[in-house]
Amino acid sequence: MLFTTTSIIEGFPVKQYLGIVTGETIIGANAIKDFKAGLTDFFGGRSGTYERVLIQAKDTSMNEMANRAAQMGANAVIGIDIDYETIGSGGSMLMVACSGTAVII
Repeated sequence: MLFTTTSIIEGFPVKQYLGIVTGETIIGANAIKDFKAGLTDFFGGRSGTYERVLIQAKDTSMNEMANRAAQMGANAVIGIDIDYETIGSGGSMLMVACSGTAVII
């Protein structure tokens, strides 16, 4: 399965557009992660803890989208957009949603 944020893949013309596919993940940040991130915020620097959560959520959403595209018979997803949002009380959860167009190239 090929993925791209562009609407075309150079050298691979789209033979058939199959429709929009999405993948969504909502993941919570627990108290220990919040505490570690708070220390990073206080002392400065990057928060590896939250970065790993972001990567995990993005990868899960992309895999979900790929599975849905494969079920449609696609071999590529083009025009991918990835959105990150905090939700829940006090922004305690992270939502990652991705969408694209399932195609056959």
